[in-house]
Amino acid sequence: MPRSPSPLSSQPSVQSQSSQSWRDTSRPSLEDRMALTRSWVAAPSVTFSLFHADPDQRLPRGAEEQPQEEEEEEEEESTESEPEPEPMEEEVFDGVLGENAVAAALHTLGRSASGTECVYLHLSLSDHLLTDIRILDKYIYLEKLNLSNNKIRDLSCVSHMPYLLELDVSHNELTTYFDFKPPRNLQVANFSYNDIPEMEDLSNYQSLKKLILDNNNITEIQGLDKCHNLTYLSLANNKIKAITGLKKLPIKTLCLKSNQIVKAVGLEGLKVLQVLDLSDNQISSLEGLEEHNLLENINLENNRVSELSELEYIESLPLLRVFNLLKNPVQEQEDYWLLVIFMLLRLTELDHQKISVEEKVAALNKYDPPQEVVAAQDHMSHVMYSMMQPQHVFNSTLPSLDAPYPMLVLTGPLAYTAPVTPRGALISEKRNRLDYYYVSQEEFDKMVNTGKFIVTFKYSGFHYGLSREVLENIAREGLATCVHLEIEVGGPLAAAALSGL
Repeated sequence: MPRSPSPLSSQPSVQSQSSQSWRDTSRPSLEDRMALTRSWVAAPSVTFSLFHADPDQRLPRGAEEQPQEEEEEEEEESTESEPEPEPMEEEVFDGVLGENAVAAALHTLGRSASGTECVYLHLSLSDHLLTDIRILDKYIYLEKLNLSNNKIRDLSCVSHMPYLLELDVSHNELTTYFDFKPPRNLQVANFSYNDIPEMEDLSNYQSLKKLILDNNNITEIQGLDKCHNLTYLSLANNKIKAITGLKKLPIKTLCLKSNQIVKAVGLEGLKVLQVLDLSDNQISSLEGLEEHNLLENINLENNRVSELSELEYIESLPLLRVFNLLKNPVQEQEDYWLLVIFMLLRLTELDHQKISVEEKVAALNKYDPPQEVVAAQDHMSHVMYSMMQPQHVFNSTLPSLDAPYPMLVLTGPLAYTAPVTPRGALISEKRNRLDYYYVSQEEFDKMVNTGKFIVTFKYSGFHYGLSREVLENIAREGLATCVHLEIEVGGPLAAAALSGL
């Protein structure tokens, strides 16, 4: 086969033609420019042939025009034929605590107990799915250890931590607690959210100040007799039915919420108790809460208290400030809010709501009003009833408001003008009936409703009234009136002010 012409040799022919055209005319002809353009357009195909596998092999006509799509398809096929790398297997954590994890969790650099070494005092390893923590045996200088939210069942390593002060092993799988040699100065222990069925004897943990055993399966409070420094105890969400084992302990905060307790008795030995949470139980009486003079906060939400008379057990507590009776039947009683405030005047918060000064005043005015309020209410009612009757000028009415009808009131046992009362005569009064005019309760009420009284009052459970008719009989004779009444009536009678009648 004849060899294809060299691309280098084809280029000068075009140039010579174009050069000739340029020499002949001052401007290249159209044919010369087209030939020059064709020569440069063909250059890429020449370059492609230089990198062919066999430079002597002649390419077929039009080979340089093969579509680029075929090359892309070949690349895709080669890519698909390559084997995919196998995924690496993830390491499964076996729950065993390692030194690297411990090193990353240590913090709070300080001095050792002897003061001769610089050591880390705190270790926090919560939420690590740990099951084996034996490596902690050699970390003897720890003072604070947090192992919450793991799967730990064995705490024997704590026996090697004589300086430990705080221990948090909540949210684990423990079935017992303090199953290790007691650190001498352990003060705070949190064993909540485990599976502990009963309380152990804690006589060896006399430095313990705070103990949390929430959300376990404990049925009885016991083993705390020697914990003479225990000030905080929480046993919420267990299965306790009675309060026991708390004699002569310095507990200030006691939480027994969400148990099965039916009585609040058993707290007699807690003389310094300040905060008591017995919510979510089955308590119907407040008996047992009296004589706790330091008690400041009582929570009885969601129990069975149905009578306001139960408040008599705690109304004498001098420091009680916060009280909660939400979700109790007693809340359905009329005037519950004001009556509780009246019975417990020292409260600042009731049922999670602040008590205002205005509410305290309203409670006092309703259930134990001062003499001024009683006198004003009594005068108002009698004036109203009197105005409903036919009006005329009384003999006791004087022309000047500045000089009201004179009345002398003597408070004492002597009698002169006899009041009216519906109570029966006493044995000592049957000989002399000048002290009182005795009428039936029905007659007394009728006299009130017909405006016959100037003033009425209640004393020792009985009603008394000063009749206008008696006053008129004396005034008709031109005499001043002298009345003997109990001293409590002085205020209402002064407020009655005959000048206003």
